[in-house]
Amino acid sequence: MIRRKRPVAGVCALLAALTAGLAFPAGAAAGEPTGQDAPKVNLVLDVSGSMRARDIDGRSRMAAAKQAFNEVLDATPKEVRLGIRTLGADYAGDDRKEGCKDTAQLYPVGPLDRTEAKTAVATLVPTGWTPIGPALLKAAGDLDGGDGSKRIVLISDGEDTCAPLDPCEVAREIAAKGIGLTIDTLGLVPNVKMSRQLSCIAEATGGTYTSVEHQDELTDRVNELVDRAAEPVVTPVATEGADSCDRAPVLQSGLYTDREEFGQQRWYRVEVLPGQELRASVSVAADRAVRPDYGVLLRAVTVHGRETVRGEATGNGRTDVLSTGLRHPEPEREGEDGDGDKPAAEVVCLVVTNSFSADSGVKTTPGLPLELTVDVVEGPDGSSDVASFGLGRGWWLLGALILTGFLAGLVWGWLSRWRVAVWRTN
Repeated sequence: MIRRKRPVAGVCALLAALTAGLAFPAGAAAGEPTGQDAPKVNLVLDVSGSMRARDIDGRSRMAAAKQAFNEVLDATPKEVRLGIRTLGADYAGDDRKEGCKDTAQLYPVGPLDRTEAKTAVATLVPTGWTPIGPALLKAAGDLDGGDGSKRIVLISDGEDTCAPLDPCEVAREIAAKGIGLTIDTLGLVPNVKMSRQLSCIAEATGGTYTSVEHQDELTDRVNELVDRAAEPVVTPVATEGADSCDRAPVLQSGLYTDREEFGQQRWYRVEVLPGQELRASVSVAADRAVRPDYGVLLRAVTVHGRETVRGEATGNGRTDVLSTGLRHPEPEREGEDGDGDKPAAEVVCLVVTNSFSADSGVKTTPGLPLELTVDVVEGPDGSSDVASFGLGRGWWLLGALILTGFLAGLVWGWLSRWRVAVWRTN
């Protein structure tokens, strides 16, 4: 059994790992990588007045960001459609209403002309406010259309100055649209408040937050995120769980999405042949404000209602996505269908339960986004499977240590008795 709690950044890794290498029958390729459209990346750069500070390797934050952008533009894969959006680059006044509108597309998302993009970046001068929320809304709009991967990389040195449009709520709203857009955030010389806000933005969409204090760190991280956008996209298949096992949809290996109401149970069925093992994981995203203290439970249950294994995770308000998983092994057995040729499959019911709750006034519909990974594989072959004993090949080391300790005890006991005998003799 796997018990796991992770934020959005880890969630996606678990789902991707469980989904990788799946083989699907023709016409039933659930969660199959697609890539008809080119991947899109929108780099969103904070150009507010605080970017003048000279605390990144003796240079200003703006100079470090420009150098990083130039190096990233040189290394961008040719298949990536890249754009650059700014926030706080044009309005230097004190009118907050005007300052919070200050976001513009510096370079449109599309085929990259490196010279033109570098020329545009060179003109930037630290100027105004920090309207992160409005910039994210616009940046998401820049990436509309297509089914390729979509990624926003936000680079900022301070928290948003345009509340009540909370950037974290904006990110949750983007995630709730189900458009497959990921937001990664990088904080330059971060403080606690800024780190918390940028982490929340990233977690809401399955992205990552990175703290950056040096030039090379910034360049390397942005390059890594742009390269990641060029990887094949796994498209989840929409399904609809039921309120009981007998009415649940039958799922094959793949990646699925659904919606689950607060405190609701969703049932799914998977057929597992003798000698196979079911591995499943689930993530439930809090795409709106929820009360602290919540949990997600994934259970494997027989058609008769007997629980065989479970995975659970709990949260306390510091993460927007909660994930857990399980392994359901099925031992090899003789055929049970009467003909002796084809053994009967066992129907395993997967039950997803959450304990999220919300204050009055928070919308409860549609339900919370749910992502379920199902992987039916050949079962482990005894000790050849590292996970079969928990310790895997560590049993050899444990056995060697026990034997060594036993022999050492015998030798020490014999030496002690010999010394006592010598002492008595003398």
